[in-house]
Amino acid sequence: MRRTASLVLLACAVCCAALAPLLRWYAFPRLARVPAHQYQDMVLEARDATLLDYGTMRAKKVPKVTIVQTLKGDVEAARRIERTAGRPVVVWDGLSYVQGPDGKMVSKVPERYIFDAHSQDPVHATGEMVDGDPVRREGIEFKWPFLTRKRDYAYFDAQTRTTSPIHYRGTRSFRGLTVYFFEQTVPWTKVRMPKAMPVRGITPETVARTGTTRWYSTVRRFWVEPVTGAPVYGEEIHREELRGGTLLGGRAKVTAFAGHVKMREDYIAHTVAQVKHNRTLVLALTSYAPRGSLGFGLLLLALSLWLEARARRPRGPAPARPEEPAPVSA
Repeated sequence: MRRTASLVLLACAVCCAALAPLLRWYAFPRLARVPAHQYQDMVLEARDATLLDYGTMRAKKVPKVTIVQTLKGDVEAARRIERTAGRPVVVWDGLSYVQGPDGKMVSKVPERYIFDAHSQDPVHATGEMVDGDPVRREGIEFKWPFLTRKRDYAYFDAQTRTTSPIHYRGTRSFRGLTVYFFEQTVPWTKVRMPKAMPVRGITPETVARTGTTRWYSTVRRFWVEPVTGAPVYGEEIHREELRGGTLLGGRAKVTAFAGHVKMREDYIAHTVAQVKHNRTLVLALTSYAPRGSLGFGLLLLALSLWLEARARRPRGPAPARPEEPAPVSA
């Protein structure tokens, strides 16, 4: 019985040992994915900002500028693209909506971002765009890969439609989480006018005829939880200018928007709570379950060897049988 039990335990130990790498290298890439139907929104604010008054074409100080960012997954589009891409795909329809202190629209820029559900690498397909203009993204946007590393990443900037490095600046603690801090500086760059303008009757084409151009610069910062690759906090030191042309009445430039944009507090708390929950799920696939399976397998192996050793242990000499008395002859 001991030898049979030993063989059964040995088989279970082998199964547990084989399960550990399967969980990490096979199950993890197939189960850790951004949901195709995900919907999320975020509110950012720039307090004591500078904003252009399009009525007077003069920059003025305002108490607050609000930026609402939404991301909505298009499941049908993702399934259609997956058929040709041959991998799981997520399609996010995003909108960045900027409004002034009076609640009126300053600008709104739609995006369609198509990427691999696990690696977050961009997937190029028809419909990829920023503000209606076709683009071909390189690098990440919005989210870092699962198990983010301490290195620089290529990050796509929607304003300039270009990709440049976002630099790893160190490890920090944020609201009870260990996070990686990333920073990207986009120098002054000439960019396109948004197609939705805040003044009725003014379009990018009418502005272009005046010779006035739009320029943009920003310092972008993210605090990224490395297990999930999700930013738990972000901010930008954002500046926009209009330069030259007859629209400015002879002035060389005027500030269109300048402010320190930060996530609103209630959205920070919600994001941190969500990331903590998702972090546990990812760690279960990459650490807890594989290590637990390997450790249990080693325990079963040790128990199997112990039973086998007990089964092979030599037994002591058998007790001597008493001699039968010899028959007595008469």
